[in-house]
Amino acid sequence: MTEQPPIFYKNPSVATILSFFFMGLGQIYNGQIGKGIIFIILYGISLILILAAIGLITTPILWIWGMMDANSSAKRINVELAAQ
Repeated sequence: MTEQPPIFYKNPSVATILSFFFMGLGQIYNGQIGKGIIFIILYGISLILILAAIGLITTPILWIWGMMDANSSAKRINVELAAQ
């Protein structure tokens, strides 16, 4: 009988909190490195756009979207892991 490798579930709360403090970090925690880097780049651009006022709208929207995405991705990853 072969041993199964340990399953590492993702904590949706941790993913959300990480994204709260640093945009994209929750995605990186979930193992979605590319997506996390894209969120970091988009957030940086959005912060620069604050100088043109449009960033005052895009930055909070992007920040909330990043937290929601990190949470839902962690839950989806856990469902996929449990199905294996």
